[in-house]
Amino acid sequence: MKPSIRPDLESLAPYRAPQPEAPVRLNTNECPYPLPEGFANDLAETARGIGLNRYPDREATALRKGLADHAGHPFDGVWAANGSNEVLEQLLLAYGGPGRRVALFTPTYVMHAQLARVCLTEVVTEPLDEAFRLTERHAEHVRRERPELVIVCSPNNPTGNAQDPDAVAAVCEAAPGLVVVDEAYAEFGGASAVSLLPRLDNLAVVRTFSKAFSMAGARLGYVLTSPEIVEDLQRVRLPYHLSSLTQAAGEVALRHVAEAAELLDAIRAQRDRIVQALTAMDGVRPYPTDANFVLFHPGRPADEVWQGLLDRGVLIRDFSTLAGTEGCLRVTAGTPEETDAFLRALTEVLA
Repeated sequence: MKPSIRPDLESLAPYRAPQPEAPVRLNTNECPYPLPEGFANDLAETARGIGLNRYPDREATALRKGLADHAGHPFDGVWAANGSNEVLEQLLLAYGGPGRRVALFTPTYVMHAQLARVCLTEVVTEPLDEAFRLTERHAEHVRRERPELVIVCSPNNPTGNAQDPDAVAAVCEAAPGLVVVDEAYAEFGGASAVSLLPRLDNLAVVRTFSKAFSMAGARLGYVLTSPEIVEDLQRVRLPYHLSSLTQAAGEVALRHVAEAAELLDAIRAQRDRIVQALTAMDGVRPYPTDANFVLFHPGRPADEVWQGLLDRGVLIRDFSTLAGTEGCLRVTAGTPEETDAFLRALTEVLA
């Protein structure tokens, strides 16, 4: 007999971003720079000393202490997992499930709904305003619907804008359960919800090493929240879920924060350059962004522009069919040379 998948997952498509070969890849919001030499050497030397014949520290104690110091947050309110997506999944496992709901504000990161569905959690949505912002209407939506979880993305993916912490606080105050703020791009700009943590015990702020630390390949994310919520996450995590190599990579990264900050400055410069260049193009509309990417409307059919860019060796992301970003494309801020290639190709396509 052929094994049968859960009936509710039969229509669920795997998460996939199109990955055709292209010399310039600006579609997945990765850091375009490799690890700085000192960072890479430190990581290599540290990895040599790891005894992989032994299980990792299941509490990730040293890493969590480093994160607590880095964030200025109590150790027992810090948790880490394999990328921010696994942190989100653990939160949904702990607080979602059958008969429970999560509220999302659209357009937003598509994996929020995907993870909720896998965790058997019903999704209720409310559109952001025309500028993709949270307003009092969203707090009222939460107050009315009373979901067990709310997930806010800030800076929002794919729109790029960060949410006002006061608006996030209003949602927390309206929510009967947990509010999760996904801050995967927080280091690139915008106000953070971390400042709200001391006064809101139903808030969890999720971050990642993938973007700001140039470590997308390491798969490391973490959450800052209350000790009680961390205890609940420990109920649903797998045994020894975070490898010794991953923990070590995070510890080394925290020793090289200054070098990572230099990369952030370089990426922000290219992001701002893209916004300025797109603004100057007839018919093109870029949206304000606090992240390492720019959402823009090209002023003509997005699929044609996307293909024209790919034909010229530049791969970006097509969001033209997502509700709320109809007709739009998204480009990641890359190196100066990658920005040159993107702008040159876009000029040719639009000519």
